[in-house]
Amino acid sequence: MTGDSEDPNDEVQYHLEVGPGDVAPSVLLPGDPERVETIVDDWEAHEIRGDHREYRTATGSHEGTPISVTSTGIGSPSAAIAVEELARVGADTLLRVGSCGSIVPEAAVGDLVITTGAVRQEGTSKEYVREDYPASADHRVVSALVAAAEELGYDYHLGTTCSTDSFYAGQSRPGFDGFEARDSEANIDELREAGVVNFEMEAASILTLAGIYGLRAGAVCTVYANRETGEFRTEGESKAAKCASLAVTYLEKMDEAVEASNSDHWHAGLSIER
Repeated sequence: MTGDSEDPNDEVQYHLEVGPGDVAPSVLLPGDPERVETIVDDWEAHEIRGDHREYRTATGSHEGTPISVTSTGIGSPSAAIAVEELARVGADTLLRVGSCGSIVPEAAVGDLVITTGAVRQEGTSKEYVREDYPASADHRVVSALVAAAEELGYDYHLGTTCSTDSFYAGQSRPGFDGFEARDSEANIDELREAGVVNFEMEAASILTLAGIYGLRAGAVCTVYANRETGEFRTEGESKAAKCASLAVTYLEKMDEAVEASNSDHWHAGLSIER
């Protein structure tokens, strides 16, 4: 039997310091707390609901749709904490919003990558479920992100993401003093040949936990680095944020269309108008 000391969550969550009513059903998940301000700049209104450690939470509205944002810090361990505690206070849709490194030439710096599924090259999700459990993005979330990118006129790419626990060795970058991890180049070549589009550090754990808990999740990242061309620029930082915010508005309309049609799932035969 688990004692109270092993579950510090009452109504107010231990790490996020938010409680029931503080977050909307749909929450954007950037890594950097400073990106919260970039995201809410595109909303009509917002209010900070929690600010503790790497976790900063704001709730507001985008085109009349309730929406929240919670920063997760860097990496899957802290992202999983955010998923756990957001689910406890009522969130059911989670969109990872961030930056990434492309490993294919066509995904240029400044483009978006919309994740359809993720390689679980991180350790957090393995604490939850067997390694062959898929980290899959929700099809409705992917559709909403695509619709948003199309409306905004952003160049985007759909594909598989590889989530790692290391920005350096795990993503086949040289470490300190030129250190190279074992099979570094072979690893990146294998991923590229298998159709993987990009590296980042949180999507796999978010998608895996969402699958286990029956939540909806997806990810959209702006490309900052292209490993094929050697470019690295922090260009288009707001693109992923704008795309994700608009996607939440699309999701609300999609959900309404599903309910009105008495369908069980979103499908191509349904249409939405904003």
